[in-house]
Amino acid sequence: MPSLPSPLHEIYPEVFVRNQNRLLIKREDLIHPDISGNKWRKLKYNLQEARKAGFSKLLTFGGAYSNHLAATAAAGKLYRFATTGIVRGEKVLPLNPTLQYAENCGMELVFVSRSAFRNKTEENFLQAQGIDPDIHYVIPEGGSNCLALKGVAESVAELKKQLPVPPDFVATACGTGATLAGLVTGLQGERKALGVPVLKGGFIGKEVNAFLQNCTSNSWQNWQTAEDYHFGGYAKFQPELIQFINQFKIDFNISLDPVYTGKLAFALFDLAGRGFFPKRSTIVMFHTGGLQGIAGFNERHGGLLI
Repeated sequence: MPSLPSPLHEIYPEVFVRNQNRLLIKREDLIHPDISGNKWRKLKYNLQEARKAGFSKLLTFGGAYSNHLAATAAAGKLYRFATTGIVRGEKVLPLNPTLQYAENCGMELVFVSRSAFRNKTEENFLQAQGIDPDIHYVIPEGGSNCLALKGVAESVAELKKQLPVPPDFVATACGTGATLAGLVTGLQGERKALGVPVLKGGFIGKEVNAFLQNCTSNSWQNWQTAEDYHFGGYAKFQPELIQFINQFKIDFNISLDPVYTGKLAFALFDLAGRGFFPKRSTIVMFHTGGLQGIAGFNERHGGLLI
């Protein structure tokens, strides 16, 4: 079962202390060993809705190293749903650690070409894969929908109870924009949310606005993105990022993943050094999990992460 509320840990990096800033980490990665971070938040109400609607099967989508696929497979096993994962790309044996874990949890993996995967939201996509859409509760890639925002917003409600004064900034890594939109929803127009996109292209702002308008009927503007920390794109990295993640583990005994939370923390440290945060600001970094991906990363790149 989940461990809630997720704990709040304060660390004292010199780059923050010298400007009298506080940095706290909302340890969403500790919610559950297999369904951690924002994946738990995003799945919570989707699972409830699936059960309420009478579905016994979940279907979702992701890449070969998807945190979401792994979390959905684990949630299916825990809550007795059959699960199917549509995987972008051809099947490669042996399966990587993420997909092997999903399969071990009982998830049926269906591999489709990258070109076909781009059409996953089209009406006849599932039938073309031999799947009956009417017997599956379909969760979008990343678990990102209006129910996801509702779940993520609860983490902000927890945070407000954990701190005597609300933080000046809450920060998250961004893939689809749903987690950032969920944090904004939870803030209800107070303070500021900061998103660090891990993909290049500058599209996250549009996605966040769409989630807010479609799911909340609000257009809160107390948020922004820092677009310069994607390190070349999704799952791309440079040596300085790896060095930072490893040093962070040594200094604070907290693991970061190279796709999401590593880039987020790197951005916050760099922004602090540039004077982005006003003096005496309190910043809360949301550790959104994703640590299952470290094994696959090290398998591909020769054990770069400690």
